Amino acid sequence: MKTYLNDLRQKIINAYIKREGSYRKLAQKFGVSLSFVQTLINRYQDMGRIEPLPHGGGQKPKINDKHSEILQKLVAENNDATLEELCSLFELKTQIKVSRARMGRTLQKLQITRKKKPFMPANKIRTE
Repeated sequence: MKTYLNDLRQKIINAYIKREGSYRKLAQKFGVSLSFVQTLINRYQDMGRIEPLPHGGGQKPKINDKHSEILQKLVAENNDATLEELCSLFELKTQIKVSRARMGRTLQKLQITRKKKPFMPANKIRTE
């Protein structure tokens, strides 16, 4: 979601200070949601700020830099292992369980490619 510009925020606050209408009328006038107007005015009254709050952060990655070194060694030793096998080996080594999708995304992020052995049936010698 895109944040609203500070000049729009300031216009809403100025309209509120001049008592140009209720929260609902201000929201309609400026084309924003009612909850945005309520949140903005409450933040202005409590903190004296109209700027958007910084991003909260998000979830921390399970595989950090220390673990990525372990993962690189695992891939080097088992370069034809499937993602499921790498997940199992990684769990045995670090006691951290990761999904197959997480393992794939981490390998892509680290730009680690795996060289798989080609599956080819054994040559059959025809006897006549």
